[in-house]
Amino acid sequence: MHELARRARTAARSLALASRAQKDAALLATADALEAATERVVAANALDVEAARAEGTPENVVDRLLLDPDRVAAFAQGVRDVAALPDPVGEVVRGSTLPNGLRLEQVRVPMGVIGMIYEGRPNVTADAAAICLKAGSASLLRGSRSAARSNAAIVDVMREAIAAAGLPADVVQAVPADDRSSATHLMQARGLVDLVIPRGGEGLIRTVVEQSTVPVIETGTGNVHVYVDADADLDMALDVVLNAKTHRTSVCNAAESLLVHRDVAEDFLPRVTKALQAAGVTIHGDASFAAVAPGVLEASDHDWATEYLSLDIAAKVVDSLEDAVEHIRTWSSGHTEAIVTRSIDAARRFTLGVDSAAVMVNASTRFTDGGEFGFGAEIGISTQKLHARGPMGLPEMTTTTYVVTGDGHVR
Repeated sequence: MHELARRARTAARSLALASRAQKDAALLATADALEAATERVVAANALDVEAARAEGTPENVVDRLLLDPDRVAAFAQGVRDVAALPDPVGEVVRGSTLPNGLRLEQVRVPMGVIGMIYEGRPNVTADAAAICLKAGSASLLRGSRSAARSNAAIVDVMREAIAAAGLPADVVQAVPADDRSSATHLMQARGLVDLVIPRGGEGLIRTVVEQSTVPVIETGTGNVHVYVDADADLDMALDVVLNAKTHRTSVCNAAESLLVHRDVAEDFLPRVTKALQAAGVTIHGDASFAAVAPGVLEASDHDWATEYLSLDIAAKVVDSLEDAVEHIRTWSSGHTEAIVTRSIDAARRFTLGVDSAAVMVNASTRFTDGGEFGFGAEIGISTQKLHARGPMGLPEMTTTTYVVTGDGHVR
């Protein structure tokens, strides 16, 4: 692991000097190479999927792992999208001339070596490598054992294309996932690795945060809420709830809890329970939900705290917007919350009251995504408050240096 990190550090020094044109050329070559290698990548992925199913992996988790030609084309396009974005390296964040004549500039510079520890979803391999490269940093990619063949194929293709484009292949490296020790060595390679980003379930993230000696950006789990206000358009609310819950269940921006104001419960609960159940969703609800539809399971504190990542939702009637906010602040993971309302005042109180990385007003939680925000392929969604919060694109993968220019100034 340390040898990989040393190679990454050497490559990162060369990459830091590369121009935007050189980095973009390497990314575009990588995107073309990934599409040309679709059959190779899909074949490697088929072995991972077969092994996962043989181990009894739930289908919603298998869906996160699965690659087909369309998904390969999608993350190849994501690499092109990153190439098209402005280069953050060299951007002047702020600048001024001091009273003594010194010119002060805070300039974005590469982070150096970034380690990613993540589960499933081999598309993350291409996304993370592309973002790190464009931001001028080398990446050490430690995916899960379940996606080892997929990740290896993707990284091999990317390294070949990057080297052919004239940049060091070691700016992208796969970390072996045979056992957990490689992840431990990665997150404790202080001095060789500048930043570690965990992306996955609560257990993985907690382990990295607690055990890493390298600085960590915490990408949290998605215990996401939709609140239907007393002044909601109920047709809109139904559309938002269904999209947030059922559009894709295995992702962190899918809704896991539904809160409905008591003033609209009589009208809305029969409609939403019928629609959710028709879509195959199991409702874990309070007494109000149980009273309007058969098959509603009794909700407990476990349900309010759970990121299901499946066709399940916790549901509750609340007496006020303030009760909804209090429930969310108690149980939310700080990822995304949504309110459906026609009241500007209610929207304002909700957005100020909850404490999450993203807040949607009259929109599905599924929009919390770097691509949807126009950032290009994201590296993850930060739920912490230091350095980066929300979808992390290129700027969040840089740090800054103060460049001070004088004319023989002495103090």
